[in-house]
Amino acid sequence: MKVYTEIESPVGPLLLVGDTTADGLKLSSVSMSGQRSAPTIRDAWSEDRDAFREVVRQLREYFAGTRTEFDLAYAVSGTEFQRYVWNALDTIAYGTTTSYGALAEDLGLPRDRVQALGAAIGANPLLIVRPCHRVVGADGSMRGYAGGVERKQQLLALEGAIAPLLV
Repeated sequence: MKVYTEIESPVGPLLLVGDTTADGLKLSSVSMSGQRSAPTIRDAWSEDRDAFREVVRQLREYFAGTRTEFDLAYAVSGTEFQRYVWNALDTIAYGTTTSYGALAEDLGLPRDRVQALGAAIGANPLLIVRPCHRVVGADGSMRGYAGGVERKQQLLALEGAIAPLLV
């Protein structure tokens, strides 16, 4: 059964969506308000804050600076290529960044596949917990984040990968 809850965070409201199974919750989406291609709550979904207790706990620890990795069960989604790229995102360490080109090289992808790599990263349904925000331009520029460049910068500043933003 598809369930959801909404929570507040330092980067704005987050919509958490998952599938309840005999093995527990499988997280299928973490999205931000205003995000392009974000899921919207459907009538067939049930609101179930309790089902997301562990997800919420780990997100709060992340935003408090006490969690550097997530240990959550994810629902299987995406194409084989997308899952290949998403698995690589999970290996980018907290507080670091990599470029699209370097990630393509690490995955053994030819240069002409960097655009496909970027599309797969952009299709990541698990913002924050699958750290696509850690992929930046070769020159360190912020680009290509579904939640918006400002939020990407906030997450990287929280992790200490870039200087904190001045307001």
